Amino acid sequence: MTGALAARVHPDVAGLDKHFDYAVPAELVAELAIGSRVRVDLHGRRIGGWVTELLPASDAGGGAPALKPIAKLTGHGPPGALIELAAWAQHRWAARSIRPFLRAASPPRAVRRLPAPQHTAVELERTSPATADLLAAGGGVLRLPPRTDVLPAILSAVALGPALVVVPGLGAITSLRRRLRALGLSVAAVPDEWADAAAGVDVVIGTRVAAWAPCPGMAAAVLVDEHDEAHQEERTPTWHARDVLVERCRRSAVPSVLVSPAPTLVAIEEHAGGEERVVHPPRRRERAGWPQLTVVDRSGDEPWRRSLLTSPLIERLRDHQLGVACISNITGRARVLACRACRHLIRCEHCDAAVALDDGDELVCRRCDTRRPPVCQACGASAFANLRPGVTRLREELEKAANRPVVSVTGKDEHRPEPGGVSVGTEALLHRLDAVDVVVFLEFDSELLAPRFRAGEQALALIVRAGRAAPEVMVQTFVPDHEVLRAAATGDPSIVAAAARRRRRPLALPPYGALAEVAGAGAAAVIDQLDRDELRIGRDGDDRYLVRAADWQRLGDALAVVERPHGTRVRIAVDPPRA
Repeated sequence: MTGALAARVHPDVAGLDKHFDYAVPAELVAELAIGSRVRVDLHGRRIGGWVTELLPASDAGGGAPALKPIAKLTGHGPPGALIELAAWAQHRWAARSIRPFLRAASPPRAVRRLPAPQHTAVELERTSPATADLLAAGGGVLRLPPRTDVLPAILSAVALGPALVVVPGLGAITSLRRRLRALGLSVAAVPDEWADAAAGVDVVIGTRVAAWAPCPGMAAAVLVDEHDEAHQEERTPTWHARDVLVERCRRSAVPSVLVSPAPTLVAIEEHAGGEERVVHPPRRRERAGWPQLTVVDRSGDEPWRRSLLTSPLIERLRDHQLGVACISNITGRARVLACRACRHLIRCEHCDAAVALDDGDELVCRRCDTRRPPVCQACGASAFANLRPGVTRLREELEKAANRPVVSVTGKDEHRPEPGGVSVGTEALLHRLDAVDVVVFLEFDSELLAPRFRAGEQALALIVRAGRAAPEVMVQTFVPDHEVLRAAATGDPSIVAAAARRRRRPLALPPYGALAEVAGAGAAAVIDQLDRDELRIGRDGDDRYLVRAADWQRLGDALAVVERPHGTRVRIAVDPPRA
């Protein structure tokens, strides 16, 4: 490009979805590139931004007499291909700006100079034939049981050239990076080693943000544990690393492999093209990689005496040679109480909500904060049945039954339980276990029967995580024949996928349609702007709506043009994980 040069800059300012043209000073012409991080003057203040386009100065400015110059080149940013991918993602997840995606694709600190490339010439011996065949076919879904090592699959990708690997947690990064480097491969863990990744290495690895990481010459990509919800951004826009990675590989014409013990129906239908094209080990070997599942059938229990301490659980608690981790997603002492004398459900006298028993032995309404002594308002009795006891109360009961100390762990706790002991906590405990003998889901029906269309997949994902921590997983349930339990017992996750397929297809739920959640004050004003002839809109509580469309393109088109009311906070979550 000859003559004066201009740069189109997207500001790093929240809520601003515009670009502005600036003149490129002569001293920056040789260094400036699409994606560069720069500082510019905008409306009297200096801000950061990204160069999204370089063009002749004569074509810039929209007829303005003169362009302000770029004030400073901060350093490297995402390459042009990722900027184009960000524009696609903005429409896919109904984002107000491409800024969140450009930030995900940028280094956490300014990078002015890149190091030398670190590619090696290591000959890889341990590879997976199944993964190699999948890569040769253009990619797809690889179903590996929970206790199977994913390293051979990753090495098969690296054998093709530089590979991008996305994992769900930081622990996996540390372990895989150490093992890959032990084989002589160069590895960059993003975001901390973003500069090394941008310079060129054999393997770029990271959590979901790695889907946006630079990987020069990328030959293949692997996403580990596709089923894990950690791959989806919790904040809006709710982008998913799986979808970003698959689209990125499609645009680059390189294969991508989604690895999981229990692939989601979205992965099976959209990436593999159907269950019959999912690659997995022979059935006997796959079953051997799943934990032993012990199902405790509680369907015959007397409904008003639902203690969560069953005989099989007590047997394991009293075996002091066993390390036992008990999981319940109910915190506190109790959330649902009933009078043991008259079987009256204990409710708030002001707002009629169910009340809880706090640590001070008071009945507390979580809705209106009314407090009163623990007395039944129907008969005056003070003995209650905990229909859904919380973690604090469970710890007390477990400690009495086990005759040994029990440690409680919730999402707010930072400590890890001692190996060989007994612990109880929410599912956060599963992330802190090194190894135990038994993981017990004390009350699994709240997961199996949750009013979410992905409940089956999410429940099976919990069993997968538990099976990696312990050789035995015990599930206490009133629905012992549920498809999730049959899938885990037989090591055949296609049972869950088949059930999800039967339920979702008639309702046009993902992957057979597109879904978004519109919530918050002002949500009704957003909904009123949508075309009800093109979309299916349902109300799901106060200021919360679910919007369905035939596909993501139509949903993105509809949400892209809505005006969000000023002074209100409306959250539009496309493909919400817990809807």
